[in-house]
Amino acid sequence: MNQPVAKPPHEHARGAGFGSKAAMVSGATMISRILALVREQLYAALFSASMVSDAYQVAFRIPNLLRDLFAEGALSAAFVPTFTDRLKNESREAAFRLANVVIGAVLLVVGLLTIVGIAIAPGIVHLLADDFAKTPGKFELTVELTRVMFPFLPFVSLAAVAMGQLNAQERFGLPALASATFNVVAIAAGVGLHFAKLDPRDAVLGWSVATVLGGLVQLLVQVPALRKTGFRFRPRIDLRDPGLRRIAMLMAPATVGLAATQLNIFVNTSFAAGVPGAVSWLNYAFRLMQLPIGVFGVAVATIAATRLAHAAAAKDTAGMSATLSHGLRLVAFLTVPCTIAFIFLAEPIARLLFEHGRFRPSDTVATAAALVPYATGLYCYSAVKVAAPAFYALGRTRVPLVASLSAVAANVALNFALFPIYGYPGLALGTALAATVNFAILVIAFHRTAARLDARPLASHLTRVLVASCVCGGAALAADRGVESLLGIERLIPRLVAVAAAILTGVVTYGLACRLLRIAELDEFNAMVRRRVRR
Repeated sequence: MNQPVAKPPHEHARGAGFGSKAAMVSGATMISRILALVREQLYAALFSASMVSDAYQVAFRIPNLLRDLFAEGALSAAFVPTFTDRLKNESREAAFRLANVVIGAVLLVVGLLTIVGIAIAPGIVHLLADDFAKTPGKFELTVELTRVMFPFLPFVSLAAVAMGQLNAQERFGLPALASATFNVVAIAAGVGLHFAKLDPRDAVLGWSVATVLGGLVQLLVQVPALRKTGFRFRPRIDLRDPGLRRIAMLMAPATVGLAATQLNIFVNTSFAAGVPGAVSWLNYAFRLMQLPIGVFGVAVATIAATRLAHAAAAKDTAGMSATLSHGLRLVAFLTVPCTIAFIFLAEPIARLLFEHGRFRPSDTVATAAALVPYATGLYCYSAVKVAAPAFYALGRTRVPLVASLSAVAANVALNFALFPIYGYPGLALGTALAATVNFAILVIAFHRTAARLDARPLASHLTRVLVASCVCGGAALAADRGVESLLGIERLIPRLVAVAAAILTGVVTYGLACRLLRIAELDEFNAMVRRRVRR
């Protein structure tokens, strides 16, 4: 058999359309994230930061955490390189057989996990939010909602397998759009609940049912694209399949290695549960963070993970280094200005998006207080998603495991140190600092054990991007304050005009600053836009 020919580093990083494909996924993901914000707006208007809202947030956090641990996080990280290896070095039929074996294992393992989770839901809620028992009915409602939403887990686990197959074959658009269908289902449910004028307890139960249906739809919309690749859904149980065993071996540490952020949020929830409304405020703030993480971080990481897997299969460490370096620069170019925007414009953004219905001005201030410290870790949140897959592609799963455990340990220590002083905003800051620990360990380990990663160009690039972002943030803040002084902030239209003016001013200023500072990613971004316009 002929050995694969390693591509030069520049082909992996630039020539193969990295930025263009990332832009495609970014656009699809942006649609999903915008819909997610609409979903959160409806949710905030219906439930605000009430007892019912806190109950739902904790109840959904349980299957959502398991989703990141076993489905969209660890399973995707382990499945994609294994599936890619079979596709590249064996045959399409062998790769499809592996996918059906994985589907059989998911139905068996995750199905049993769902049944057990429903049975022991009271114990799980006790572990996560024991303070809810102090409020009459809050604990019982959380248990009920947890049981309703556990079936969400097998649906999104199967959706992750479908997404992994499509991504491994460099079909990125539909998987990126699949999560948008989840938000469409939730929005439709939210509109219906708004007009139904139900009691908040009945309304949140309806919202929970819609959450499960959204997970199912997220799976079903990918089926036609899978069939076009030649795949047929024929699940089988074969625990001796070497590919499945490889995936299981990768998943064991990856379960911890990719779940640092969710585990940290889990720990934060146990602290925040004792402060009425804090669970919801932290969730609203982190939901805003999910927009740039999803649009930029996940988009770049999705393309990088596939390229890293192909480079690893070809034994091309130089290509891996080039791909990772370019991915980290692109993430910085896209997320650092968002960090500054969240810090400078936290209240105007939260006010525009959430202050409707039952969501009060005091909730806006409380949400903004969590958003600012969360935002300081935005780059590292996103960069971890780019760096971790490099180790799974190489089969070196201990490194992300150590990085994740270190981040969780740091987060717990920081929670104990910061919560008594700063309250729930201290929990957000602890999570951001923990993400920084995670990222630092991954980058240092890659440089020392996998391939040379020159830190000086990366540091120089990050510094220039930060300078450009601060200039853009100052201009955006001035624009927002100017419009607010003229139009006020009491009505929706003035709020929208103020934030839109701030964003437009910030984008223009950032582009000019990047041009002056010779940030190369600006040219790449502009070239991508021109190609899209011509098409």
